[in-house]
Amino acid sequence: MITRVLFVELIAVLMCWHACEADAAQQPRLPPGIRAEKDIPYVQGGDESQRLDLYLPEQTGEKPLPLIVYVHGGGWKGGSKQGCPAIGYVGRGYAAASVEYRFSQKAVFPAQIQDCQAAIRWLRANSKKYNMDPDRIGVWGGSAGGHLASLLGTSGGKKAFPLVGGNEDQSDRVQAVCDVYGPANFNTVIQQAEDDKNVKNVFKFNTPSDPYSCLIGANLGEDKQKGDAVSPVHYVSSDNPPFLVLHGTKDALVPFAQSVEFVAALEAKGVKVLFQKFPGSGHGGPAFGKPAVNDLIQKFFDKHLKGMDIKIDLVLEADLTVHVEPAK
Repeated sequence: MITRVLFVELIAVLMCWHACEADAAQQPRLPPGIRAEKDIPYVQGGDESQRLDLYLPEQTGEKPLPLIVYVHGGGWKGGSKQGCPAIGYVGRGYAAASVEYRFSQKAVFPAQIQDCQAAIRWLRANSKKYNMDPDRIGVWGGSAGGHLASLLGTSGGKKAFPLVGGNEDQSDRVQAVCDVYGPANFNTVIQQAEDDKNVKNVFKFNTPSDPYSCLIGANLGEDKQKGDAVSPVHYVSSDNPPFLVLHGTKDALVPFAQSVEFVAALEAKGVKVLFQKFPGSGHGGPAFGKPAVNDLIQKFFDKHLKGMDIKIDLVLEADLTVHVEPAK
């Protein structure tokens, strides 16, 4: 029998994946001193999805601002650029952007990463207009957004995908990546889900309801080339930017082992990476919103985008542990 706690968590997980983050469903109310420019096309004459929102200080300063770009989740087939958590950083000396991209039911991979890379190039091309520093761009995303943020980090500058949207004279590299429980390797995800005896994976892989196979337009395990192409781990190299990876050990949508594998690959190439584990948490949950976690993310961006000489300590796992009632 499933307990009430587990039932509630499962419902929350499914809502998170299929409807994206709860905040994404609401139009954000801007804090004082922040202005927004909405629905800016980063591909001229492109799809209606190829748009972004910019959040900037109302008063323009003399020094260009580092930029945090948020990529929303939603299984690559839902969600919204509304509810961008990076808005809160605008009052802390940053500019923020939230990117929309084509969903898998409209265009299969690599459309999604092509759009994200086009957005990065557009932001660089227009950095002077908006008083942003083109050399200090970080990306942040959760779930499917974490996957795309990680792919921006590992494949940036490698011309792994045909360019869309112009601004080809601009780089699509980024300088820091915050990946929150994003898939990392489509060729290992099924086996990892089967091997995790403590977590029953929610998805029936290689069915119409499976967001992984729907993204690549092929069954997982049947086309290794497509599996490699979509996987951030495939592009890991020594010149990748610093990463902060956050993942719950009881994730029923993206196996925890995905991040374990990804972090190991980054470390093997000498990439700076911090791995924050959330014992007992699933695909999101209250522990991810604790003040110490918010402080960790801010320090990560402050160090790698602002160049602040600060020490970053992971949050003690004991302070993040979620105790779930055992099934009766």
